[in-house]
Amino acid sequence: MPEYPEGAPCWVDAMFTDLEAAKTFYAEVLGWTFGEAASEFGSYTQAYSDGKAVAAVVPPMPGADAPSQWCLYFASPDAAATGEKIKAAGGELLMEPMRVGTFGTMLIAKEPSGAVFGVWQPGDHRGFEKTGEPGAFAWAEVFTRDAAAVDGFLPRVFPFQVQTMDMSYAGEGEGPGGAGGAGMDYKVFTLGAGEPALGRMVMGSEFPPEVPPYFQVYFGVPDCDEAVAAVRRLGGRVHFGPVDSPFGRMAAVADSQGAVFAVIDMSKRVGAVPKMTPA
Repeated sequence: MPEYPEGAPCWVDAMFTDLEAAKTFYAEVLGWTFGEAASEFGSYTQAYSDGKAVAAVVPPMPGADAPSQWCLYFASPDAAATGEKIKAAGGELLMEPMRVGTFGTMLIAKEPSGAVFGVWQPGDHRGFEKTGEPGAFAWAEVFTRDAAAVDGFLPRVFPFQVQTMDMSYAGEGEGPGGAGGAGMDYKVFTLGAGEPALGRMVMGSEFPPEVPPYFQVYFGVPDCDEAVAAVRRLGGRVHFGPVDSPFGRMAAVADSQGAVFAVIDMSKRVGAVPKMTPA
């Protein structure tokens, strides 16, 4: 099972009012199967792709009225220490570090511009059992209206280096976030020897003002167009795409309960991968 370095995306989950509808939707769109609900942990239910854990779904806590959305977790060797860094860097803890049985320790936080994310200190549960393949986590981006806030915050919390992606290649094409092109302000947060961990996209006028900053999760699919067709057939919405890019053919969608995510077929790449330079 992989070991995730500090700051690496290591898990995703989402709350759904109708858990069975969510399971039906993702089973068809992403090919997931589901394990037994863990009643002692609020019916937390893991999703699997080819028998490997890739995500989880859970019903909302009693009295909660939050919209369905995917939560991205970053790995940490010490969730409490990361929580202190979050507060010192201007973020907010929405849920203080909480031990989850023998599985690990989690917290939920908000970065200064408003996007919500999680931190996971692994115990028995290490995180994704596969990534970068159909049915599994492939990439993530933070969408924000305050780039400076995000760019200043994340490297103070995690051991990120910040790179600027040269989007001049794009012309009238699209960037990895499914918007923009030449002149687009797109940053990549890297770990270790330059391993990309997270993208940062500025929200422009194409985003309605009521849409808050958020982390968008990409899941791999064997065919982007077929995945989009399944989203529509099952009552979801297509917000953007499908479009070709140097990273794969992708689309931004929402499921039938409104949770936003993206799908990407990484086998269909069009164009040269843009260069990155230190920010």
